[in-house]
Amino acid sequence: MGKYRILCFANQKGGVGKTTSAVNVAACLARAGKKVLLVDADPQGNATSGIGVSKRELESTVYDVLIGQKTVAETVVETSAKNLFLLPSGIDLVGAELELADEARREYRLKDALEQVREQYDYIIIDCPPALGLVTINTLVAADGVIIPLLCEYYSLEGLTQLNATIGQIRKRYNAHLELLGVLLNMYDGRLNLTVSVLEEIKKFFPGKVFRTPIPRSVRMSEAPSHGLSIVDYEPHGKGAAAYAAVTRELMTRCE
Repeated sequence: MGKYRILCFANQKGGVGKTTSAVNVAACLARAGKKVLLVDADPQGNATSGIGVSKRELESTVYDVLIGQKTVAETVVETSAKNLFLLPSGIDLVGAELELADEARREYRLKDALEQVREQYDYIIIDCPPALGLVTINTLVAADGVIIPLLCEYYSLEGLTQLNATIGQIRKRYNAHLELLGVLLNMYDGRLNLTVSVLEEIKKFFPGKVFRTPIPRSVRMSEAPSHGLSIVDYEPHGKGAAAYAAVTRELMTRCE
């Protein structure tokens, strides 16, 4: 197994496809025979419901892990997909930032918790919240590699400098081994001139880091979470599933 085992999908902008990408890459890895833990670190809990786990029935969440009330092993739940396990989230995670504000090693809470189960999984995939607060810092400190999902729009270019600077600060202060593993383009439409020009800008900003296969616009991709399924389970032979399968193969090559 390669050194990149814990991967987080991070971007402080919302609506760029972080959760969709984290869920679908995790599902593709599981389909490839890898044992995968999907960590939902977003208080909205969209990865939790999007993979078919009811938030109302949860006894504990990643919040309980961060504040030290539960271990990861006590909190993980099975999903309907073979090889895919979930560390769920809920709205109580919003309170974690305040509760941990004065705690020792507050930036290392998730890292310390995941280290206890690291060897039990081939991959641990973390869905980050759309903010650069303490929970996101925890995910970046815990991760070996970060993947940045982006939309093919000019607004996506805004904030990249800030995100890059944050990753640099994390490397300098907490996690010297954190690596930018790739940039994933979402809602791609190659027929649009704007899309093509934005892609060129992103390639200049992240030379050699952009995944070869962009994720196309797809109505079915938007529908899948409402059924509690990844796109590879909802429409396994569609263009969305094919794109995520290709991205996952490339990611495994980069990791292993």
